[in-house]
Amino acid sequence: MSKKFMLVVFTVLIIAISACGLQTENEEGVQDSQGLEGIQVTDALGREIVLPDLPQRIVVPGKGTWMPGHVFYMFPEASERVLAMEERKGSVSDFLPLIDPSFDMKPHLEYGAAAEQIAPLNPDAIVMKSYMAETLGEPLELLEFPVIYVDLETPEQFFHDLATIGQLLGNEERVAEIEEYYQARIARVKQGVNATDRPRVLVLQHSSTGEEVAFEVPPTTYMQTIQVETAGGTPVWSEAAQSGGWTVVSLEQIAAWNPDIIFIIAFRGDPDALVEELKADPTWQSLQAVQNESLFAFPLDHYGWDLPDPRWILGLTWVATKIHPERFTEVDMMQEMYEFFDQMYGMDRAAVENHILPVLKGDL
Repeated sequence: MSKKFMLVVFTVLIIAISACGLQTENEEGVQDSQGLEGIQVTDALGREIVLPDLPQRIVVPGKGTWMPGHVFYMFPEASERVLAMEERKGSVSDFLPLIDPSFDMKPHLEYGAAAEQIAPLNPDAIVMKSYMAETLGEPLELLEFPVIYVDLETPEQFFHDLATIGQLLGNEERVAEIEEYYQARIARVKQGVNATDRPRVLVLQHSSTGEEVAFEVPPTTYMQTIQVETAGGTPVWSEAAQSGGWTVVSLEQIAAWNPDIIFIIAFRGDPDALVEELKADPTWQSLQAVQNESLFAFPLDHYGWDLPDPRWILGLTWVATKIHPERFTEVDMMQEMYEFFDQMYGMDRAAVENHILPVLKGDL
């Protein structure tokens, strides 16, 4: 263990000891005047975490920091209570500065920040994705920081984690508003599909490194698969996607599946340009989806609508309109998008037109 790390740990312990004294006095005052004994949340790992009071210094570190970060900012309290997030490709989020003018002035963490970089911020709550538990969560827990894990990977887990974040921010009324918005749209999709008419659908993520190009399918437990199933499609790739992550598939396998509909996700690319390129490819022209004009670019703005980000509800609605267009003729995806950013982030139409539409891609 380095001397630098030991110094940080020593400093943190001194701060923690001092904070405990202040916290005890604070707790007594709260209990005497209001009869409160702190808050208790159940995180994504099923652990019960008790905090003496609503956290005022929340840090959101680790890989995928923007996913929980974007959920936090669905609440008005986030701009004052979220102290720091981790940088991603030189910035924490391409989206959050649009709704929080002070966001870029906050003490953001470097990409891959370790416990010794987080500890000096002296957070009173740390929220991260559960896949960071062993690598980052455990060292922070050893320093006796309260760590709360979230997943957000499925609709059910999204609602659970939404409630947890709402508890941390002390705004369960906003949790109910958000859930009502989502549930109404889920119900609309489910009411518009049936069990017998389920087109065969393929979701492909395209990625390229240099001259190497790969197409991948998501696991059956991922949001992309859930979107297709909920929207009334049959995922043709289910048997080939039993691993824990994305699975590379060959063009021969894609041709063998020959689905009715294909959704293309461009990983760090332009989905519109990619779809046009594939449509011009003789190999792809033999596929039924291309012949039926059912090869679609999955939408994205600053972030993809297929991800376990709050935008997944836009993705679910969009997928339903493509799988069963005749049943969702009343759904206007542009209007859906305006309503989403308004109701979830307080962005008016002008803000969406200035900041979302210029980067919007996909077959709306």
